[in-house]
Amino acid sequence: MVFSDNIFLFFFLPLVLLCDRLCPRAYRNAVLLLFSLVFYAWGEPVYVLLMLLVIALNYLAGRLLERFSDESSSRSRRSVLVLAVALNLAILGVFKYTGFFMGLVKSLTRGSFSIPEIALPIGISFYIFQSMSYVIDVYRGTAPVQHSILSFGTYVSLFPQLIAGPIVKYGDIAGQLAERKESRALFASGVRNFLYGLAKKVLLANQMGLVADRLLLNEGGTISAWAGLIAYSLQIYFDFSGYSDMAIGLGRMFGFQFLKNFDYPYISQSITEFWRRWHISLSTWFREYVYIPLGGNRKGLKRQCLNLLIVWMLTGLWHGASMIFVLWGLYYALLLILEKLFFGKLLERLPRLLRHAITLLLVAIGWGIFYFTDFSALGTLFSRLFSLTADTPEAHIWMRGYLPIGFFAAVASTTVGARLLKELRRGRLAWLEILWLALLLVLCMAALVSQSYNPFIYFRF
Repeated sequence: MVFSDNIFLFFFLPLVLLCDRLCPRAYRNAVLLLFSLVFYAWGEPVYVLLMLLVIALNYLAGRLLERFSDESSSRSRRSVLVLAVALNLAILGVFKYTGFFMGLVKSLTRGSFSIPEIALPIGISFYIFQSMSYVIDVYRGTAPVQHSILSFGTYVSLFPQLIAGPIVKYGDIAGQLAERKESRALFASGVRNFLYGLAKKVLLANQMGLVADRLLLNEGGTISAWAGLIAYSLQIYFDFSGYSDMAIGLGRMFGFQFLKNFDYPYISQSITEFWRRWHISLSTWFREYVYIPLGGNRKGLKRQCLNLLIVWMLTGLWHGASMIFVLWGLYYALLLILEKLFFGKLLERLPRLLRHAITLLLVAIGWGIFYFTDFSALGTLFSRLFSLTADTPEAHIWMRGYLPIGFFAAVASTTVGARLLKELRRGRLAWLEILWLALLLVLCMAALVSQSYNPFIYFRF
């Protein structure tokens, strides 16, 4: 997070909750906006001005679209939409892709000019996409215009999901911005979600990240390469889904109900199913605002394949300004197209366990592409994966040492734990979950105090 985790848990969060409860309802969005901006400014003091610019730009676009609501102003409405989307993309492009595109130009022209280093504002991809979805939905008539710039600013900057999503569509929380309805049950549910998310991040993702870095960044053999890839697959899942769970939990504490962002993606039996379960808000965004407007699957198979290719190239670039991420996007585009054309029907004939194993293998290879920042290191990894070389004794020690936590993480990525907790809540043993949550909180606090390794993969987006 932008704050250190300890400061956030022990100072900032209780203070915001207290102020939110004590202030009059008419000013609650203003208070949340203020604290959200303070939260962001703590780590990005300059770029909070950029966020304010994005808020003002898209708020004004929404009001102009409302002004040109009659049929005779359809051209003006389209102009407002195109200008707003273009300005949003321009802001994102300047801060996220300037170095990438200038690097491509320099390579192609063999130029000698220097490439400017522009710091990437934290969470810019998330709040730009949210802002664009608001303008597009207002233009389509599927979301109401927000007349209060304070409420709109709260929507864009809301600190629970500002840094790592989920990407919240304005129409999904417009009513909640107008009137939040809190309850003890909703607050308790939020605390529970937050603690499970915190445990995912601190107790599982960080541990898996340690072993992934050790096994993937050092010379080793085939077994350690695959073990590192499995560890990284678990790390990125628990890292991102953990932050999403914390965001959803925090939202419930304040009376907001965000949609689920992960739905146990590692139980999927196809790549198509995997992307229906992984980062649901991003997949939904690209489907509704890129894939369907391009024609979706309505214009024949060839056009559908082209649309998938375009969407996944953009999805790769959204994750990072690098050719590695473009390759990652093309990898999934190819897999999804092949599923549409050939493999989908073939997979359906295979046993469930085999379908699951094939999907996990392909996903793990995809995370191998995602992990590295240059092609040389990626080539070394693939050489290790498929060369059947022996491992060092040190690698074996690392793999044996992390085997128990790795096994627990693998089980936790399935629905086994969720089904068990559901049964506990139904019966007379619900108090056991309270004890379990208390234990997780103690363990998380101990880990936050003692751990020096606490990466956050999605800060770069």
